[in-house]
Amino acid sequence: MIKTVHVSHVGRVRSVNEDSAWIRHLEQGYILGIVADGMGGHLAGDTASRLAVETLAADLATLESGLSAHSLTAALSDAILHANEVIFQTAARDEKYHNMGTTVVAVLLNDASGIIGHIGDSRAYVISKGTVRQITEDHTLVNELFKNGQISKEERENHPRRNVLTRALGTDSEVKVDIDSIALGKGDVLLLCSDGLSNLVTEEQISKVVGAADNPLEERADRLLHLALLAGGDDNITVALFELPDDTVSLSEKGCDA
Repeated sequence: MIKTVHVSHVGRVRSVNEDSAWIRHLEQGYILGIVADGMGGHLAGDTASRLAVETLAADLATLESGLSAHSLTAALSDAILHANEVIFQTAARDEKYHNMGTTVVAVLLNDASGIIGHIGDSRAYVISKGTVRQITEDHTLVNELFKNGQISKEERENHPRRNVLTRALGTDSEVKVDIDSIALGKGDVLLLCSDGLSNLVTEEQISKVVGAADNPLEERADRLLHLALLAGGDDNITVALFELPDDTVSLSEKGCDA
């Protein structure tokens, strides 16, 4: 049984928490987790992230059980694209929501295997045996500069424009969803987070905190949040953790096709 927890904090600078997070064990046996980091004018950012979560949650609540990985991929992608339409149309109808948008990183788990869909710079990591692997790729201007060899990794992490997005949910009528598949081993933890965590807490710190399996999952999530606050807390901070305990037998170990 996968353990889950999520926490969110407004941070030390912002007056409104524009992050939204949601995790549910669906009746059909799936686990759905979502982190969205909104942006826009007064109240627009939190509206965009809320609409993203509400749309994905509603669209995926009625999935059939036993779907293939291909079908789960299509369902998650369609739900994210529907959320894009909902946010874009809501902004078009009301001037106070003009150009609002949000990042989104969402996971749909079936036992220990799953699909991740994402747009923006909220991230997914897998922490396994003391190592941290970033699953998602940031849709940011600075990351494009890094990929093209124009800046170093260190410059990317400290660049003053590192939060400028090249892709977001709801800002345009059409958008591309990045999809990744994951398979958790025993003791592995999946982390979804907004950039309020990833900009301030290093991968080494993430590995140390999340890898401390003797501590309750809730305590590890709170510790990550606290580290971001200690580092300045200049943005909203959201953390979602999904752990496959060591005593859990995955489908792959049973000889089944995940």
